[in-house]
Amino acid sequence: MADNLTPSESALLIVLMAEAREISNPDLDKLYKIKLTGASRRKLNDAGYVKTEKVGRSFVHVLDDKGWDRVHQELNFDSPRSRVLGAALSALHDNLRERVLNGGAYQRFGEMFSRAAPSEGVEIVAAAPDDDDLDGRIRKVYESLVPRPGAWLRHTVVRRQLGDVPSEALDEAFRLLSQAEDVEMMPESNQKTLTDEDRRNAVRVGGQDTHLIAIGTR
Repeated sequence: MADNLTPSESALLIVLMAEAREISNPDLDKLYKIKLTGASRRKLNDAGYVKTEKVGRSFVHVLDDKGWDRVHQELNFDSPRSRVLGAALSALHDNLRERVLNGGAYQRFGEMFSRAAPSEGVEIVAAAPDDDDLDGRIRKVYESLVPRPGAWLRHTVVRRQLGDVPSEALDEAFRLLSQAEDVEMMPESNQKTLTDEDRRNAVRVGGQDTHLIAIGTR
């Protein structure tokens, strides 16, 4: 890749992939003794790999759509100061991509690292999902991925965690959910940042295509 990621920046993408949620620098420091700051933060933001916003006095980061695509490609972990750790990360990342994803259980890292709780011991029948159940599942997925109620999240990110549900059923569930008092949906203001997947996953509300959802706004 022409992005010239350093081993540290590649490792940061892996951490954000594994977390699969918005996470602040204080939490990164607490959990992993690292932070995403300075030139690396700007580089990953400018590349579209990581989305960062200021929440209070802290920066909060989340792997963006391009970042999810990037972690499916080869990453640079070749650190001259820590060859063994670099080799370990390379081996783990390569085998996850080439053996686990290709094995059929998961198609994307977003599915593998989803924080949405799976339904244990229940066979999912996608043909006729219950509307109330879908409402609840969307809310649970949203809550698992945002740092606080009312934070904006792309429809695409939510939909990736509900891959067992037909897209038509999800379309209707999102439209019904948009009528709830504590839910807001809006278009992405910077349309250039939208991927083809984002455009496919847009929800038509109030005569316009929306790409973002916030729950718990009231």
